[in-house]
Amino acid sequence: MNDRIPIHEGDRCVVIVAHPDDETLWSGGTMLLHPQARWTVVVLCRRSDPDRAPKFFRSLEQLGASGVIGDLDDGPDQNPLPGHLVRRAVLDLLPADRFDLIITHGIQGEYTYHLRHEEVGNAVMDLLEHGTLRARRVWRFAYEDGDGQYLPKTQDDADLVVELPEAIWTKKRDIITGIYGFAPDSFEAKTTPLKEAFWRITSTAR
Repeated sequence: MNDRIPIHEGDRCVVIVAHPDDETLWSGGTMLLHPQARWTVVVLCRRSDPDRAPKFFRSLEQLGASGVIGDLDDGPDQNPLPGHLVRRAVLDLLPADRFDLIITHGIQGEYTYHLRHEEVGNAVMDLLEHGTLRARRVWRFAYEDGDGQYLPKTQDDADLVVELPEAIWTKKRDIITGIYGFAPDSFEAKTTPLKEAFWRITSTAR
């Protein structure tokens, strides 16, 4: 189904996520399949993390992307963040306010459960709905874990499902294990999807 993915040469594409590694887990294969696009990754958390932040920039080299990382609170308590704070952080990190494609988190995140995923995805949608941020195409990650009953997997009824060639999936998994350093039996390594899926959202371009 890869030939159905409407990403073209020179497209300005941005992936907006909560954490370093989200970009690789949920959309890294799609990025690798389309090196002709101009990819930017915006991460909202962990800039002050001396371990994860440098690994993020190393992962971008493999993904052929540029990127920036913010420092929203990501403590273990996962205290809710005010919506205006998350929206402001997104706008402050973005290199522009208009793109050909925006990819971000799903309404309920990708697994049960991480509040920051939901907050970032909803902040992006709020900005789009109010016209503060614009894009010709908007995709949200389409994964679920049966309320925690199994590892996250693609929602097969998603609007777009990308079946990754073995070489692309291997490179994606190598970023997770080799650069981010997750053990082969970790949640991240075992989750690394063989297929990537997205819901398409109505265009906000004007």
